[in-house]
Amino acid sequence: MISPFNYEHETFRILDQRALPERELWVDCSSAAQVASAIRTLAIRGAPAIGIAAAFGCALAARKGREELEKAAKMLVKARPTAVNLSWAVERMLDAMKDYPDDFLADAAIREAFDIWDEERLANDSMAKLGATLFKKGKPYSLLTHCNAGALATGGAGTAIGIIKMLRTQGKLQRVYMGETRPLLQGARITAYEMLKEGMPATLITDSMAGWLMKLGRIDAVIVGADRIARNFDTANKIGTYSLAVLAKSHGIPFYVAAPSSTFDPKTETGAQIVIEEREADEVRTFNGRACAPEVEVFNPAFDITDHGLITAIVTDREIFHPAAS
Repeated sequence: MISPFNYEHETFRILDQRALPERELWVDCSSAAQVASAIRTLAIRGAPAIGIAAAFGCALAARKGREELEKAAKMLVKARPTAVNLSWAVERMLDAMKDYPDDFLADAAIREAFDIWDEERLANDSMAKLGATLFKKGKPYSLLTHCNAGALATGGAGTAIGIIKMLRTQGKLQRVYMGETRPLLQGARITAYEMLKEGMPATLITDSMAGWLMKLGRIDAVIVGADRIARNFDTANKIGTYSLAVLAKSHGIPFYVAAPSSTFDPKTETGAQIVIEEREADEVRTFNGRACAPEVEVFNPAFDITDHGLITAIVTDREIFHPAAS
């Protein structure tokens, strides 16, 4: 299975997702500042994956003592504001370390980081099994996914993609369609890369084709990941997710979200309270290093909010929720 990172010789190594699919480059991080930079610049992305990365960033800082750990924690949580897994992992690291004497801090921190990674892998496996129960045996399903919710976004089998893999194992999958996911093409560059590596029956489409595919009857369900889920089940995910949910509702197609428990934010009551990261204008005005638009004003939110009433089911590692029915 593809992994977005590994840890060896006191170095956290990250597969640089900015270079995919052309090259497989690794970014070596020996400090929390380097991990934070990798998260901020999208060398690593995906809510569960950046949570794990932040945990290892804390562990690297803990080698220099408690004061450095606390400084690193403040820096890491600011790297990307929307995905709750990042702050969840940092808070867990700080809480787990508070009772350890300084002499044991470094070893305890790296153990805790590995525990977080292991738990996320197990959560992916549980989600895959639970999510597959939403799809009955019989005619294989053609599914549409958005952005990347696979191994490179999670450190495990994937959230949405993990369920898709399980459906294939169970003989329930006909095809997975992937939206390209403008402006940074995570679907085209990363999900397509994963699907080819896994030998999955997959078709890449532009984002604007989704509605027409639904109209043609080629999509049986939409399944996506999540970056933050509010208490009322409003869900933040990659920009374009809300549009897919509206289209799915209009065409009578189930819309599913898959996310581990660490993506739920009980402190946030509704999606209206979720901070949406806005990114640089040149991500939209340029393509592959070349200008594709004049110096026009750009609005570039990285995420949007899908109202809970548009979500047929949310699959977690523990249970399945049905927000639209509540």
